[in-house]
Amino acid sequence: MLKKIILKIAEIISIGWKVVPYRFRLGIFTSLLIVESRGSNIKSGLSRLFLIKDKIDWIINERALTLGHGIHPKHRLINYHSFFIDNIKNGQNVLDIGCGYGSVAFSIANSRPKSQVCGIDLDDNKLKKAEKFSNLKNLNFLNFDATKNIPEGNWDVIVLSNVLEHIENRVDFLKKIIKKSGSKIFLIRVPNFERHWEIPQRKELGINYYSDDDHKIEHTLHEFINEINNAGLMSREIKTIWGEIWCNSIVSEM
Repeated sequence: MLKKIILKIAEIISIGWKVVPYRFRLGIFTSLLIVESRGSNIKSGLSRLFLIKDKIDWIINERALTLGHGIHPKHRLINYHSFFIDNIKNGQNVLDIGCGYGSVAFSIANSRPKSQVCGIDLDDNKLKKAEKFSNLKNLNFLNFDATKNIPEGNWDVIVLSNVLEHIENRVDFLKKIIKKSGSKIFLIRVPNFERHWEIPQRKELGINYYSDDDHKIEHTLHEFINEINNAGLMSREIKTIWGEIWCNSIVSEM
């Protein structure tokens, strides 16, 4: 609610602000940022700039969502849906854990009409929006806490798109999903800690370096491989792209 109020006030103020030529507005902003960064404590100044950058990123994402009519353009631009679709055969049953608004589950079900796709999430509000996709006969959405249980079914493929980083005990979580699902294929997508030099710099400065406040970790490639191996998974294909780790993994033969 507070954000909506701030954005509404900003719309009103912007009318008068835009009368000032852009190059002068840019000069004012740049000057203020330079002044804010100065001082004898260089680390403190750099930390403040990073925190300001977080606010700018929030504004950019808000504008991007508005431009996309509620759908973030990253879905189209980085085309990560294709990673999941390309690794699923038509006819394989898919469980999308932490499906959110259901965009990945919908893409899979739409591209693989012989597959049964189920998306599960804890957030009822997100699931209500996801249900608008339920006109597909091979797609449904359910409220489940995957840390406790998953729907019964003959699941061939498990999808975990930006989920693991929200889980505290990830190895135990994966072991439970492997056991309960019976699936041999796990398609996983997580943020990559090694996406930019600013991330370890932020960590050194002791300020937030996560891309989401709810994240428990953002993996290095080494950390990610160790975790999935300890859980009983083995990577068939792994790549780092768009600041993320995309992994096609299978259950190890013990």
